[in-house]
Amino acid sequence: MKDFIPPSVRARLRSLRLLSRRAVGTHGIGLHNSRSRGAGLEFAQYRAYEPGDELRQVDWKLYARSDRFFVREAERESPLAVWLLIDATASMNQCDAARPDWSRLDAAKALAACVAELALRQGDRFGLIALREDGVRLVAPATGARQRDRLWLELHALSAQGAWPAAQRLRPLWERIAAGDLVLMLGDGFDDGSDEGAVAIAERLASARREVLSIRILTAEERDFPFRGGYRFRDPETGEELLGDGAALRDEFLVRFAAARKALDARLDASGIRHTEYVLDEALDLPLRRLFGARDMAEPA
Repeated sequence: MKDFIPPSVRARLRSLRLLSRRAVGTHGIGLHNSRSRGAGLEFAQYRAYEPGDELRQVDWKLYARSDRFFVREAERESPLAVWLLIDATASMNQCDAARPDWSRLDAAKALAACVAELALRQGDRFGLIALREDGVRLVAPATGARQRDRLWLELHALSAQGAWPAAQRLRPLWERIAAGDLVLMLGDGFDDGSDEGAVAIAERLASARREVLSIRILTAEERDFPFRGGYRFRDPETGEELLGDGAALRDEFLVRFAAARKALDARLDASGIRHTEYVLDEALDLPLRRLFGARDMAEPA
């Protein structure tokens, strides 16, 4: 089975950790903010015994030395549930002429595999929801190597087709994604602007106390618009076509495209959604480092 993660990217993932502001047990900033006190494996501190504490937590050796009861507290991680929401509509088949074997969907799959690897390493649960016109494909969150294999099989089988799913097909999102879960949305970020489009879904999840992050996947040709001469531009989801000269259209396209991205960013910012962009000619882990890496960490070439 094809490895979605190049060796160089896998090596750089070792310095990243998933972070969430809303994980259960959150009281500040830390490893996905999910540390809680209790009986665990990693020793944290002593505290005075209180009625109701379990006797097995009492440090009897310390009692013998001090004649006082102390309880050993440990830090335990509250497992985070990470949902990978992939846009699998027809527009995700787009790629650049310079690299026709690397589509938006390919990038989304590889980024999802990277995040699953981070979650696996941390002992967090991870699952998948793929969205396309014919419905929702779902892998419920779990952890462990078998869950990673299950996710990879689903990613290998996933293809992009059709338009955005109708509202009634989105019920699993509201039924399965729980408060405190971390949701990473992977897609082009653009839709028809309806109340059930990608951005509207992100806003609704965020308002319902889900920690939502977004990676907008763009082609290099969208960023640069390098076309010259006559072109037929076609919307892969609606079939609408535009005939025109690439050079003549370039300036207007870049201005309007920048304005559309700025408007989307403003909506995400207003809902407290962390977001970044990934362009298909960039290093795969770059958007993950922007979301989860140290601010002073150098970006990969």
